[in-house]
Amino acid sequence: MTPSTAHSKSSIRCSAKGCRADAAYGLLWNNPKIHMPDRRKTWLACEEHAESLSDYLSSRGFLKDAVPVSELGAAKATDKAL
Repeated sequence: MTPSTAHSKSSIRCSAKGCRADAAYGLLWNNPKIHMPDRRKTWLACEEHAESLSDYLSSRGFLKDAVPVSELGAAKATDKAL
């Protein structure tokens, strides 16, 4: 593993408070009261927290998509094309 690979992997951590696990999913969301419709914010989620973080965003009508971390670049590019 090269230093740049180690750095990028270490920055892909779950967004749940206090969790240091590697993220497995990107939760793409926006708050329609403050964001343009095509804007996507990203929360990262590990396997353990994916459901609870998704439920939190869904209950507020914010969740737009959930994708594997490996597909985050493609998902964000697709959102910008909308």
